[in-house]
Amino acid sequence: MNYFDLFWIFLLFLAFLPSIKQRMMEGARIRLIREIEKRRSSRVILLIHRQESMSFLGIPFLKYIDINDSEQILRAIRMTPEDMPIDLIIHTPGGLVLAAEQIARALKAHKGKVTVFVPHYAMSGGTLIALSADEIIMDENAVLGPLDPQIGGYPAVSIIKATELKEPKDLEDSTLILMDVSKKAVSQMKSFVSEILRDKLKERAEEVAEKLTGGTWTHDYPITVEKLRELGIQVSTDMPEIVYDLMELFPQPIQHRPSVQFIPFPYKDRGEKRVEN
Repeated sequence: MNYFDLFWIFLLFLAFLPSIKQRMMEGARIRLIREIEKRRSSRVILLIHRQESMSFLGIPFLKYIDINDSEQILRAIRMTPEDMPIDLIIHTPGGLVLAAEQIARALKAHKGKVTVFVPHYAMSGGTLIALSADEIIMDENAVLGPLDPQIGGYPAVSIIKATELKEPKDLEDSTLILMDVSKKAVSQMKSFVSEILRDKLKERAEEVAEKLTGGTWTHDYPITVEKLRELGIQVSTDMPEIVYDLMELFPQPIQHRPSVQFIPFPYKDRGEKRVEN
């Protein structure tokens, strides 16, 4: 074997290295999922959308909730005994309303206890899914988001308000159609949110649904644990440490110099005296 052969072997190794690393990461994830399931006697389902380098070219893909997600989660629920608890770990910017509603309905209908863990954020459709759970566990700094529908990239509520500022005769047909669709979208979302909150909030369900869907906040507004509790939605912050460990196995791909850097070890009370200048 000469140097030329070694060079080609090295190139082949570099080409397959991302795939090997991905396989190792998947194995580590499965082991942690198994560990959580053993501790909680539950079925663990992950809905985590991150930019991940999936190809050997290292091209990142930003993911959202889509029909494929709903199909897979519904399949996991069907494979779970009716009385077995389900733990859903969710990290998502949101996505397709149809897919999020399918997941939320299926979780709501499951007879066993459903717990949703939000270690960082679950916006838009992710919030819809979280609200369908029997218990929501969030990191103290994690957030959910408003549920106001978006039509053509604009908030449906804002489209309605904008059209009300003019006479119908001054509006184009396409704008009137957008207004009609927007009204239907807001009404449908409010009705669905009221439905999934009724068991928890009773007579306040419709009021809270109006708050979440009626354009009170911008679509990216972070709804904190404190704000959720003010709305009457019970949230726990008793996040198991193993959930954070699992999230560490879904890293963002580093395509350039990281903007955040620190020594990745927990600092305990080491009895060191603080040195003052």
